[in-house]
Amino acid sequence: MSTYMPKAADIERKWYILDAKGQSLGRVAAQAATLLRGKHKPTFAPHADCGDHVIIINCAEAVLTGKKLEQKSYRWHTGWIGGLKEIKYGELMKKNPQKAMTIAVNGMLPNNTLGRKALTRLRVYAGAEHDQQAQKPEPYEI
Repeated sequence: MSTYMPKAADIERKWYILDAKGQSLGRVAAQAATLLRGKHKPTFAPHADCGDHVIIINCAEAVLTGKKLEQKSYRWHTGWIGGLKEIKYGELMKKNPQKAMTIAVNGMLPNNTLGRKALTRLRVYAGAEHDQQAQKPEPYEI
């Protein structure tokens, strides 16, 4: 029996909705990363881009456990001298909860072209409304 190799033309992409309301930010991000990679499919191959589209709603109501809101921070560098920036997750969740979820999902994807391509199939919304009703997304239970 030969090993199955998925072709780009054979891949069928579905649309899933993940509701982050009352869920841990990391658990939602891990499930989204699994769906984006396609690891839930029996035809998964690590070298092929066979993932699905994911819509995450209610990111503003995702939960961070423990003291992460006060202690955890996101750091980035602008590229300029002295350009190290930092923001606490409590402030980030109030200001831009979509970015917090996107950062978490991006950290769980591979750091290569497959991961960057998978991140383009992620849509994140702070509230319950989204713009992808025409794609008929299915709710996915975590």
